[in-house]
Amino acid sequence: MIGLGWAGPAGAEEKSYYSPIIYVDKEKGFIVISSSGAVFGVEVTPEARQHLDKLPPSGLIDIVVETRPDKAPLVKRWKIASGESSCKIFDGKTCK
Repeated sequence: MIGLGWAGPAGAEEKSYYSPIIYVDKEKGFIVISSSGAVFGVEVTPEARQHLDKLPPSGLIDIVVETRPDKAPLVKRWKIASGESSCKIFDGKTCK
């Protein structure tokens, strides 16, 4: 008898979410978003952390994260889809 198994990706993978911004924790460096009825936090990089105060409360964000085993997803980049912000596009390093 031959056993078949499935091995998931060994490294991190990118995922994209289109979500309302539920909460921004500037001190801990997290953005709380939702997807498919689940509410969860995504961690921001040091480069993104300095721009958290520019995110609009209840605005819509198109966010790309890197999934990490046993850790919160890590923000790679974002684009603000609705809401006023001086950081509409974050490319991983700078705001536009």
